[in-house]
Order: sequence, then structure tokens, then C-alpha cells
Amino acid sequence: MTENTQQQTAPTTELPTQYAPAEVEGPLYERWVERGYFEADAKSEKPPYTIVIPPPNVTGSLHLGHAFEHTLIDALTRRKRMQGFETLWQPGMDHAGIATQNVVERELAKEGKSRHDLGREAFVERVWQWKAESGGQISGQMKRLGDGVAWSRERFTMDEGLSQAVQTIFKKLYDDELIYRAERIINWCPRCLTAISDIEVEYQDDDGELVSIRYGEGDESLVVATTRAETMLGDTAVAVHPDDERYKHLVGKQIKLPLTDRTIPVVADTHVDPEFGTGAVKVTPAHDPNDFEIGQRHNLPNLAVMDERAVITVHGPFQGLDRLEARSAIVAALRAEGRIVAEKRPYVHSVGHCSRCKTTIEPRLSMQWWVKVGPLAQAAGDAVRDGKVKIHPQEMEKRYFDWVDNLHDWCISRQLWWGHRIPVWYGPNGEVVCVGPDEQPPTGEGWHQDTDVLDTWFSSGLWPFSTLGWPERTESLEKFYPNSVLVTGYDILFFWVARMMMFGLYAMDGTPPFHTIALHGMVRDQNGKKMSKSFGNVVNPLDWMDEYGSDAVRFTLANGANPGVDVPIGEDWVKASRNFANKIWNATRFALMNGATVEGPLPDASQMSATDRWILSRLNKTVAEVDAFYDDYQFAKLADALYHFAWDEVFDWYVELSKTTFFAGGEQAKVSGRVLGEVLDVMLRLLHPIVPFVTETLWTTLTGGESLVIADWPKDSGFRDEAAEREIELVQQVVTEVRRFRSDQGLQPGQKVPARLDVAGTALAPHEAAIRQLLRLQPEGEGFSATASLPVAGATVTLDLSGTIDVAAERKRLAKDLAAAEKEKAQANGKLGNEAFLAKAPDNVVDKIRTRLAKADEDIARIEAQLANLPQA
Repeated sequence: MTENTQQQTAPTTELPTQYAPAEVEGPLYERWVERGYFEADAKSEKPPYTIVIPPPNVTGSLHLGHAFEHTLIDALTRRKRMQGFETLWQPGMDHAGIATQNVVERELAKEGKSRHDLGREAFVERVWQWKAESGGQISGQMKRLGDGVAWSRERFTMDEGLSQAVQTIFKKLYDDELIYRAERIINWCPRCLTAISDIEVEYQDDDGELVSIRYGEGDESLVVATTRAETMLGDTAVAVHPDDERYKHLVGKQIKLPLTDRTIPVVADTHVDPEFGTGAVKVTPAHDPNDFEIGQRHNLPNLAVMDERAVITVHGPFQGLDRLEARSAIVAALRAEGRIVAEKRPYVHSVGHCSRCKTTIEPRLSMQWWVKVGPLAQAAGDAVRDGKVKIHPQEMEKRYFDWVDNLHDWCISRQLWWGHRIPVWYGPNGEVVCVGPDEQPPTGEGWHQDTDVLDTWFSSGLWPFSTLGWPERTESLEKFYPNSVLVTGYDILFFWVARMMMFGLYAMDGTPPFHTIALHGMVRDQNGKKMSKSFGNVVNPLDWMDEYGSDAVRFTLANGANPGVDVPIGEDWVKASRNFANKIWNATRFALMNGATVEGPLPDASQMSATDRWILSRLNKTVAEVDAFYDDYQFAKLADALYHFAWDEVFDWYVELSKTTFFAGGEQAKVSGRVLGEVLDVMLRLLHPIVPFVTETLWTTLTGGESLVIADWPKDSGFRDEAAEREIELVQQVVTEVRRFRSDQGLQPGQKVPARLDVAGTALAPHEAAIRQLLRLQPEGEGFSATASLPVAGATVTLDLSGTIDVAAERKRLAKDLAAAEKEKAQANGKLGNEAFLAKAPDNVVDKIRTRLAKADEDIARIEAQLANLPQA
């Protein structure tokens, strides 16, 4: 089953009576790290297996989303390490440009300062100081969770090596004319004072206002509607559709722009929908992306009317007002002039917000740096279409193609000080020079570097190869690129995954950054609701780890991880996982005290009982099943399979069925002890990637091995015994049926009952003692009264209930229950047989009645069987 080559010491059966995660987890993790179990050797001849961590923000702390994703990655890498792969889980953190700058600026504000008071160089130094003192606390929290990352290889997106990679690829893209600078409409955050990309904008429905304004006079007037009245100050045209007969007489004419001394033209453009609103739209090229395109087609001027903080900069009466203050003031002024035709408020519409600070985004014309994504996106799409990269689950491919096939050029410049500064210098006579990492920037009077930094996703897009030493052809790059799999949430498929695909294919000569993209869902609360501070349902996983142990949190998360599907989680489920860890502990402790051992070879099947052969057969099937689920990234299914094998089959059935053997002692007890040791050994190996702490403690105690982290992964030996499985299934049927009958009669689980088992000549005969033990059945004894007889699984179990229940009272109770069930059935049948009722009743009402009928039928059958099994009063 296993080929463990570790040095072993004599196992000990000494385990504390209770498992205390808080006493075990920290020291155990430190021991793993000290022994270098998680490190990866680029010189190793083992096959590589590589996963990069989605780099958490340096400002961040471990949240449930991290804990979920890290649990899955850790499970994959721990298994592969046990399978003999040179396994690298690459750790690191993202410098998180906007988020980190905001944190440090807030600290400065407490001192009454701004970054401008310090100046750029001193401010950047202050950020590095903050990182050294306060940043990266998530690393310690990852250790709490048990992340098996190669800590010696930890990288930071602003460290020297990654900075060189950023400058190298920028220069390469620039020289290949895939990076350019242009003035375009961008998403601008007036709070963060920077451009942000489309995918960093969160849309939500806000209450606003829709005002309809009349432009022009008399027959040469028209009405436009807007939710942003303040932008009318920057209008440079009104557009109508070329085929709209209502406005043909106005196309090419000038009309008066209200509140100003300007006139603007009426232009015809096919972008306008004549069926929407009045069929006329105001055109503000400097403050709207669609208007900008119209302006380009008609050579309209771009008139900016707001500064970087969204404060009005033109037209005296409104100059200096914030955009929202200006909106109200402009509407009031238009109303006073009789220009307002209609007003609708509240008007609910979708509004973009900065994903970091939640400020309403302002479209703004700005000179920025862009990546020409066309050829890069084409390659990223083709890599999946051609099968070089597989997306799992496959149905997520459509979302990926919808994105990369329609990707707009990427705005990569940010108006920040913290980040990778754009490596472009401008000269006194309009010169523009892009500087590579090994080149000297131009010097002399008038030369200066671009003040912007790069979008954080630009550097994190290089993560699969920059962390391995690119652009140098390092041993690590040769060994561990491409990555084996990327495990990440579908929510950053566009933010991060597409960027890595584009850059990886471009920088690494057409080799994609990973073979497989395994997408998971989002963690939600137990009701399926998104976790949010505003909802009050955010959970700190560290609190749960403190209370229930890291293994319990990990198992709960893995148990909910269906590919690409959101994961609900609640505290009760973590408690259940804690109970599972305790069950593993207690059952293993019992087994160790009763002869479970891994010493010596596994006995021949001919020496084993049917119970022994059954559990080994089930064990090998579970190994094969778990392997298949791992290879298909079906974490929920593999966790469920392991749970039921461990709790149900090993602990509730095998251990219980074997107790009589263990208590009897002798050779058969030794055989079963060796079988139980084998089962526990393999089961703990299978469980280890998901629940590493409790399994490590138990396994080293059981086997004397050095560590499960470097133990061999179990292999399916091929052992199967279908006959033994059928035999034990019969035992399970008998025990389950009699237990159900006992419960129906109101007997306590531990209450002993005299019984006769007619099992002679059946497959159940060898198991009579075990069946009696499990069912608390005493021998018949003198004066035995056969008051209830249960035929089950080819045998008959006869019980003497005369001393345990009042038969007459029980019959009376059951007769009353039967009458109620029959009445319920009659009422349901009456309604379902009424055509008039069925014609009027909603489908859900009819379905409920059908459900009631089915339940009544079940109750009647159950009660009649109970009555039949009772003796006559």
C-alpha cells in the first residue's frame, strides 16, 4: 500500500486523552520549516510541481478567502510532495500601489502632514519603513493556517529582482510598439487621485436624478437628458442619429448652450439610439468615453471642466464647487431660466465606484500609458483554444474567451508615488527615451523621468516567471517554469489570470505560464450571502482557528470547494469539522491501545477475517477515489469521501466490529491489529494534505516515522474483495435495521435486550458475537419470550421485549399515529382528486400536497411494520 522509506523509531502508544490544537500546531509548523520540508531544489532530478501563491497585498491580513484558497493549494502541494515531486509553492506579496499609499498617507494625516510635505523620495522611504515595521503580517497568519510554502524564496513585487523584470518587459513591449502614450478617457478616482483600470471599477445601483434640458430656442431647439448635469459646462456638441427625421433640419447648425456664452454644433452620429429618450444626446468629449469617440469622429474640441479632485474649474458662478454641489447649483440655474423640461428623482442607475475607496469614478480625459493588448490577448485566447492551457471547470472557458476576445487597450499608468516608476525620460526638446534595466538614463539640464508608476497588476502579471529569476535564465526558471497549475478565484480571472497569460506567452517565447487554471468560487456566509462589513457577516478565520484549530477550518473550507462554485461556510460547520478531528484522535488513540501496529508485513488475506478483508478492500477503493478527485480538483468530493471512510467505515464499523476480536486476544487479534494499523497509516496519509496537524501527530505516534510531510503518498495496491464487502454489507443491514426497530420502540441505545439470532448457515454466522455487541443483545436465557421477530438479510432476529416496553400502550400509541397518517393521506388524496382545485391551485401548492401524500404513505408503511413486529397484547 505504501513505500515509506523514512527512518523510523519505535512507535509509542502514548497520546493525551484530548487533542489540543493550540498546543500542537505552532511548534509542529516551526519544526517543518526548520527541517526545510517545504523548500524546493532546482537541481533535483525529481519531476517539478509548481504553484505560485496569488500574492496577497502587503497591507492585508488573512481573511476567509485567503484561508480557502491557501487550503486548496496546500492540499495539492502536500500531496505532490508525498508523491515524489520536487514541489515548489512560491510565496510572496504584492506592493499594492494604491492601497499601500493610502495606508501611509492616513498615517501622515494623523501627524498633520501630506506626502507633498515629505516629497517623493522621502515619502517612498516612509512606505518602505512602514512595510518593514507593519506590512506583511499575513505571512505569520499563513503559518498559522499551515501553508507549506518555500519561505526562503519569498518575493515582493518591489524587490530588486522583480523591479528588474518589470523594467525589462516594459522596455521590450515599448520597443515592439506594444506600449504607447496617448490622451484618452480613463476611469479617474478623485479620492485616490489616480487612473484605475476598467476591472478596478465596481458598479452598483445608486439613487441619482435624471434631468431633461432644452438646448437652443424655438424650432431650433432640442431636449437632452442627463444624470450628470454638471458636465454640460464641457459640452461641445449635441448628437442625433443621421436618419432621425425630427432633427435633420438641425444637423450642421449651431445652438446656444445654456448658462454659457457658447454655441455648439448639432452633429449626426450612428452611435445615437433614436429610440432612447428624446433621440438627442449631449456630447462632452473630455468627460465621457462614448462622447470622446464621437468627438474624435467629428473633430470636436475636448473641454475639461473638472480638476483631479472633481472640482469645477470653469464658468464663474460654479467654479470651485465640488461636482455634486455643482450639479445641484446648475440644475437650479437651469430651472430658473426655464430650461428644465422634466426631472426624475430618485433615478436609480448603475454608477462606477473605485474598488478600493468606493468613491464615485469620474471619466476624465488624460494623457496615460497604454498596452496594446490585441496581439497579446489573441495569444492568450489561442493558448486555451489550442489546448496548451486547460481551464477547470471547463464551463468557465466562455467567461475567459468573452474577456480576452474583447479586451480594450490597458491603461497601465497610475498617478502615485509608490510603485514601479515608468522607465521613460523626457528631454528639453521633446525627446522621449525608454530605459532598460542595464542602460543609463539620459542626464543633463531639462531631462526628467515620467512621474507616474505602473499599475500593480503589471508587475503581478509577471509573477510566474519573475519570481524564478527572469529575465535571467536561472536554474529555478528552467526547473519550475511553466507552473503546473494556477489555483485562483474566478473573480480575478480578468484582473490577474489574463495578464499572466499575456505576459507569460510574450516573455517566455510562447510558453504559457501554467498548464491548468483551476478556478474556485467565493466564500460566502452560511446563508449564501456575500460577506461584507456592511452586512455584519464578515468572519476572521483566525478567531475560528483559535477556537477550533486550523485543521477544522481547513477541512470545512475544503469540504465546500466544488470547482467554480461559491462556498457557504458557517461556524456550526467548523464545529463539526473540529468534532471530526477529535474523532480521528480518539479512535486512533483507542486503536493504539488495542494493538494497532504497522510493524511487520501485512498478513496474507487467508489469515484475515472477512471484516479485515472488507476494510482493506474499501481502503484501496478510497485511495483510487481520492486520487481521481484530486486530479479533477474536486476538493469537496475528496473531503467527503475521506470523512465518510474515516468516520463511518473505519471508526463506526471496522473498529466496532473488531472489538470482540481485540478483546478476545490471540492470533486473530494480532492479525486485525496489523490490519487496523495499515488502515490508519494509509488513512492518515490521505487526510494529511487537508488536515496536516492532527494527522502528523497521530501518524508519527503510530509509525515512528519522521514526518508525514515527506512520507510516501498511498498507492492503490489493487486489493479487492467483493465477497467480503457483500458479507459486511449484510452485517450492516442487520445492525442498522435492528437499531431502527429499537429506536422506534423507544429503547435506549445502551439498553440490553435478550435476543435469539438465527444466523446458522448464513454469511452472518461468523459475526454473531460482533452483532450482539453492537446491538446490546443478550443471550436468550431462561424464560425467553419471543415478542418481536425481524427477518433481515437472510437471517432472523427474535427479541424479548416483555421486560422493556408496555406492549399494550405501545400498540395504542402506534394505532393513534396510524389513524393520523391515514387521515392525512385521505385529505391529500381528496384535494389531488378534485379537478376544480387542481385547475386553480398554484403549482407550488399542488407540489406541497403531493409531498404530504408521499410522507403519509411512508408513515403508514413504517407504523404498520412496527405493529406487525410487536407481540399481541
